[in-house]
Amino acid sequence: MSFDVNRIYELLPAVYRIRDTEVAQRLGQSEGVSKQGPLKALLTVIAEQAAVLEEDLDQLYDDLFIETCAEWVVPYIGDLVNAGRVFAFPGARFTERAFVANTMAYRRRKGTAAVLEQLARDVTGWNASVVEYFQLLATTQYMNHIRLENLSVANLRHSEPLEFVSTPFNKVSHTADVRRIASERGKYNIPNIGIFLWRINNYSITNGPAFKVDDRRYLFDALGKDTQFYNKPETEAEITHLAEPVNVAMPITRRVLDRHLDKYYGVQTGGQVRSILINRDGDFVLPDPDVPGPPEPKLSDLIVVCDLSDVTDSSGNVIGWAHKPENRISIDPVLGRLAFPENEPPPQTVHVTFNYGFSAEMGGGEYSRGTTFSNLQRVIRVPRDESTIQLALTKLISELGGPSQLDGGVIEIEKPKTAATSNYHDLSGTVTVPSGKVIEIRAVDHHRPVIRLTGDLLVSGDGDGQLLLNGLLISGGTLRLPATSRLRLIRFTHCTLAPVTLIAPSSSAPALPSLLVESADVTVELNSSISGPIGAVDGAHVSIHNSIVDSGSETEVAYADVLTLNNSSPPGLTPFGEPGAPLQVVNSTIIGKVNTLTMELASNTIFLADLGPGDLWPAPVHAKRLQTGCVRFSYVPPGSRLPRLYRCQPADAVDAARVHPMFTSLRYGDAGYCQLSQMCAAEIRQGADDQSEIGAFHDLYQPQREANLSASLNDYLRFGLEAGIFFAS
Repeated sequence: MSFDVNRIYELLPAVYRIRDTEVAQRLGQSEGVSKQGPLKALLTVIAEQAAVLEEDLDQLYDDLFIETCAEWVVPYIGDLVNAGRVFAFPGARFTERAFVANTMAYRRRKGTAAVLEQLARDVTGWNASVVEYFQLLATTQYMNHIRLENLSVANLRHSEPLEFVSTPFNKVSHTADVRRIASERGKYNIPNIGIFLWRINNYSITNGPAFKVDDRRYLFDALGKDTQFYNKPETEAEITHLAEPVNVAMPITRRVLDRHLDKYYGVQTGGQVRSILINRDGDFVLPDPDVPGPPEPKLSDLIVVCDLSDVTDSSGNVIGWAHKPENRISIDPVLGRLAFPENEPPPQTVHVTFNYGFSAEMGGGEYSRGTTFSNLQRVIRVPRDESTIQLALTKLISELGGPSQLDGGVIEIEKPKTAATSNYHDLSGTVTVPSGKVIEIRAVDHHRPVIRLTGDLLVSGDGDGQLLLNGLLISGGTLRLPATSRLRLIRFTHCTLAPVTLIAPSSSAPALPSLLVESADVTVELNSSISGPIGAVDGAHVSIHNSIVDSGSETEVAYADVLTLNNSSPPGLTPFGEPGAPLQVVNSTIIGKVNTLTMELASNTIFLADLGPGDLWPAPVHAKRLQTGCVRFSYVPPGSRLPRLYRCQPADAVDAARVHPMFTSLRYGDAGYCQLSQMCAAEIRQGADDQSEIGAFHDLYQPQREANLSASLNDYLRFGLEAGIFFAS
């Protein structure tokens, strides 16, 4: 029944309704407004409450089912099926509702490796693999149950199994190890189950420009740095299927690529590109099926996998690459290098598709960023509307400076129409934002263009203007806000500002500044970005969130005044100058020394800084004003001069040697760049205000993911078995 007030009103006898209408008319005439009668007004209140009760009764039925129940009911239904609680962190691909709904499906296969693997994927959001170590023990075999694959010694003639030694896919037999697997010390024993998690994800670059070394040598990475290839994981169709190397994001080795070239290179039947693909002069490098006569063309006739490492002379100077190709294209998946044969004309354009590894969606890439876009209506697309960013800027600034009523506009960089179209965009000169206007330069969603600065790029404004940069990889120069600029805000979202030494970290020179703010009264924001050193004068304000600022070394300067960063002193001996602008740092990693006027807030942040021999700085992290500001739940190097500390690490001098950040890699471009090592102290790995890790990858909630799996394991392990959790990346 629907409790509509008119329907209830019509159920009353007519005499009451007539009298109620007469009363309403008299009241309305006296007050000059249309009014309800007192009886209808009373029924209106009753109908509202009856509707609430009716909705509640309907919800009671919906609350019987996990698919339709209210959110607060989910834990109670979970208790009915004895499903443990899981932490659904922000941005997780699963919810507690889905975990409870899948509990019965898990239990139908309870005790199997397949369900443990599926459980690990569901409650962590990472790729997972399960290993039953009793199957890998070298044992004396019963003659009626011979396991031919279970050899007591490794077959050195068979290289394929040896490629996966020390990985979860190791099939070489081992002798028993009686240490407990839960302590991560022992593995190979009868009751042991190993659960491996991949924290590194693969991120694709589609038809990106290859970096040209010479006419026949190229690097896959657009910035010209060596890059390890990762495979593009294939989705497992069934829960009973255990993960294989092609199902997880793993580095591609030379032997594996050579042996399974057809699996990793080319285009699938449905048109999907595999992990690697080369485009030469607008055509994909693939066998031509229309070539007549036997033998049938093969991919191995076009491409060879080999080691293209540097060849050096007696003085250590690089004079070339090893294994120069003669008649086939050479690929090195470990270094990300590409060489074309000498017996063919050199290519004019080379574009490549490959996958690299990284921990999170940061610094720009082919991932979704649509929620971070502005809602400005005027959009000029490059190259559809204008061929270059420079022309698009000129057109947009002209429109905003005229009689137009627009608040601002967007310059959106589109994906290349063809594989032969360059993905490089050159930019130079000065960008001037009109007074009170907003200009956004962004990459279209799922695209990462490369902006090459031909010298320093000056960013200025006529007053109260804003410049937003989103999804861009910027290299080749420094962004400067001159002293005459009256810009109010410049914001970097999912951008990378790559200085020279981050691209080539072997250089002994300090990193070039990525951003120099010489103008006061401007706010600089970095969100989910990677940057080199930043200089900002007093009067400006800098805010860094979920980002990495890397000077190339913990003894170099990551943040200070503009004059300090412009100093050309020897590495590690930069003079201690004026402090930089007031600073806010949240959920970030700063590699290098910091000198700021006021540390307004530092939360869940790692300051990896140190004083070198003969250093002129009084402290690795220095704030001039100590009366204001707060540093909380952060790692602060001993000897720093900062305002009051709250729950920071190390807690005292005794812990200083043990509690220190340890990273998988500090080389920009590596898959484990700025990822905390598992050898790092627990005070840092779980030291944030919400017990997540401190640093740039705080929002991955890695300790909570691991805790989800640990809390759920015992319900699905067979009796007598013991599980250990390991990180494969």
